[in-house]
Amino acid sequence: MWIGSPLRGAFRLLCYLTVTLIAVPLYLLAMALRIQPIIRWMPVAYHRFVCVILGIRVRVRGTRSGITPTLFVCNHVSYLDIEVLGGLVPGSFVAKAEVATWPFFSTLAKAQRTIFIERSSGKTSASRDEMLRRLNTGDNLLLFPEGTSSDGTRVLPFRSALFGVAQLRRDDKPIVVQPVAISYTRLDGIPLGRYWRPLFAWFGDLDLVPHLWQMTCLGETEAVVTFFPPVDIDRLGDRKKLAEFCFRQVSMGVQAANCGRDELLPKLA
Repeated sequence: MWIGSPLRGAFRLLCYLTVTLIAVPLYLLAMALRIQPIIRWMPVAYHRFVCVILGIRVRVRGTRSGITPTLFVCNHVSYLDIEVLGGLVPGSFVAKAEVATWPFFSTLAKAQRTIFIERSSGKTSASRDEMLRRLNTGDNLLLFPEGTSSDGTRVLPFRSALFGVAQLRRDDKPIVVQPVAISYTRLDGIPLGRYWRPLFAWFGDLDLVPHLWQMTCLGETEAVVTFFPPVDIDRLGDRKKLAEFCFRQVSMGVQAANCGRDELLPKLA
């Protein structure tokens, strides 16, 4: 069943393309000239503006870690996660290798210095080494440890191997890890149930282009982002315990947001 306004969708896509075609060359120029404030904050401003264009209203619970670098670990629901989280956190994303082959979107990902993870075991070490190098130079990283996107109703188990980078130490201190939960909860003020959530969740064998077009035609969307208190591997013991702890935190955040019951969460700073 089709819902939404094609006129709204066409206008949003036109605005998005116009802003992107202006912003990307300016950002690449800043990178070539090594203008660090622009390199760090222009992607944040860009993603926030894209959220405005697409009608995504972001509601934040908790406080983002102010320690640099921080490894942010979040559940993955949709390509919209990039815009929502990118507008809140200055840093680079860690994405599956397939994204590097997508037309247009791969260019945007590479411009933001995205790290592409190979799923084959023989190439995992190279991806991990690049993540370690980025963290060691002081870059924040945003990681989706499920390894794929979900339907937005539940969180898939986190892959503990991806938490190996948390074993890195800088100035003899462990890397800070912050669990983050993201949920798409309302459309034009009306709560989204399990049936309507796939309007925003992109997963399984859903085709990207039809899904993207349908999403742009919809009204105003609410995205809830929950930042949990930061932890580190020293407090949890090892990467497997760290992955399990973050999984439980993020799952709790997604459940609370989807139910509209903030009281299910512990008190957040």
